[in-house]
Amino acid sequence: MTRHQLAQYRKEKKRTQVQTAHALGVSQTYLSLVEAGKRPLTERLQGKAARFFDLPPTEVPTQLTMGELLTVTDDQLASDLANLGYTRFSHLKKTRTHKKNPADVLLRALNARKRDARLVEALPWLLLSFPDLKWNEVSRTAKMHDLQNRLGYVTNVARRVAEREGRYETASKLRKHEVELERSLLAREETLCNETMTQTERNWLAHNRPEEAKHWHVLTDLSPQHLSYV
Repeated sequence: MTRHQLAQYRKEKKRTQVQTAHALGVSQTYLSLVEAGKRPLTERLQGKAARFFDLPPTEVPTQLTMGELLTVTDDQLASDLANLGYTRFSHLKKTRTHKKNPADVLLRALNARKRDARLVEALPWLLLSFPDLKWNEVSRTAKMHDLQNRLGYVTNVARRVAEREGRYETASKLRKHEVELERSLLAREETLCNETMTQTERNWLAHNRPEEAKHWHVLTDLSPQHLSYV
């Protein structure tokens, strides 16, 4: 979150500097200096601001503006999904930090050699729940890290689920971005975050994966009918 965004959110929510400063735990003078660019807007203040302004997850500033993708553990990813409302992980204790932008959670999840299968299963849910991502940034960052095949297939699965459930507006949005990702399809074969699978497993999936996965050059058997939340 930039200082300009902080000031913009404050004005849109009709909050005074005194009210906002109190919520952030700083003085009004300090907040004024932050908005003027004379004091740093720390990550802690950004988290408090996101909660105070009650920003929807898709409006939380992302880390994708510079194309960065920080690594994240499976445990942290599960916690991030729980904070965003994924009911399969609702038993996890929610953290006190602000919700992350779903775009960050999705791409960080895909940017891994190995993920727990339960986490991979949750990724189409992210797109079903938050189809209105900042797709320009998402696509650009995915291409920078050669993740467009994985992202494209997850988008494809989410779109097919939306169609099955009669969520046609969501399906239309996802189809649009699926087509855009298809233009940069990589020729190489890869897995859906399971690069440690054996050659025997790879050979089996090459012949038994869904046709859509074959089209996206992804070795996986993930499909709508296998998703526990569908």
